[in-house]
Amino acid sequence: MSSTINRLLDKVTAGARLSSDEGLRLLQSHDLAALGRAAAAVTARLHPEPYRTYNIDRNINYTNICISGCRFCAFSRRPDDGDGYVIDRQRLYQKIRETIALGGDQILLQGGLHPGLDIEWYEQLLRDVQWHFPQINIHGFGPPEIDHIAKVSGLSIQAVLVRLKAAGLGSLPGGGAEILADRVRRIVSPHKTSTGRWMEVCRAWHELGGRGSATMMFGHVETPAERIEHLERIRRLQDETNGFTAFIGWTFQPKHTDLADLRKAGAWDYLKTLAVSRLYLDNVANLQASWVTQGLRIGQLALRFGANDMGSLMIEENVVASAGTRFRTSETEIRRVIAEIGYFPRRRNVFYQLVDQPLDLPSTDAIS
Repeated sequence: MSSTINRLLDKVTAGARLSSDEGLRLLQSHDLAALGRAAAAVTARLHPEPYRTYNIDRNINYTNICISGCRFCAFSRRPDDGDGYVIDRQRLYQKIRETIALGGDQILLQGGLHPGLDIEWYEQLLRDVQWHFPQINIHGFGPPEIDHIAKVSGLSIQAVLVRLKAAGLGSLPGGGAEILADRVRRIVSPHKTSTGRWMEVCRAWHELGGRGSATMMFGHVETPAERIEHLERIRRLQDETNGFTAFIGWTFQPKHTDLADLRKAGAWDYLKTLAVSRLYLDNVANLQASWVTQGLRIGQLALRFGANDMGSLMIEENVVASAGTRFRTSETEIRRVIAEIGYFPRRRNVFYQLVDQPLDLPSTDAIS
């Protein structure tokens, strides 16, 4: 490890903030072990508690019809495709009942940019879910969906968010960020919301008192500098609003997409980027492991590379699965992999509040 990298790691583990140039130097470093040790030290400072968390929810895609035309997506369908759908209420309710039966208290409600669905449709959807399942938090509609609803309905972003919040929207997922650099977005998602509009949606939601996550899908056409640019944008907005509950990074899954010729990013790149994300995002409390794209064992290792949360049990997931990656787990398994590396597994909600009972904790023998 070079003296420069060593100095930067000493600086950040002591609590100092990295510049974008320094973050890039770390991302370009090949000393994965050193980055992991530093990220683990920062995580231990931010999360000295003896547990690591997970939650139970279900990703329900209410429609696969989308006009975005993203080159990285194998899930969406054009409006005239025969296998396009909009979920019917009874099917939606059944999925929610199954989620509750497994201990879930939230649904992640996301879909394509459907040209025929306006604000009134989304408001009624939220009201119907809230009426039937008042105990469920609706974590729904990423920034590109909010921007699309605003354009279809002829409303401002703020007006859309105010109305959706009043109808029952509980929190905002950070999906659709991909890489927050417009050069990248022009290549992989030219018809989706711009970097500036993505940021505007999150800012407006936070200003309304809302909370939500931030994400990054990496390992496609972006440069290392653009990954850092993405992290810098998240950090700046968090400085301004403190509205992000967590950061979730995952690797692009190329199979069955228009970018299938790209080499799939592996565990080494994932863990390095995760570690640098932890070192760079000094104002975002929680980082999730992406076992959904990396598998449960790499997800477990991520808890040593900056993650403090295993993310969702993910009862249902369709978008990554459409690209050929199908990892599944159970609550028993996700608790086991947390316990295997010396932590108590604790179940939490989207706001990172613990929701399990002390009796749910394993004995100390289980983590010795």
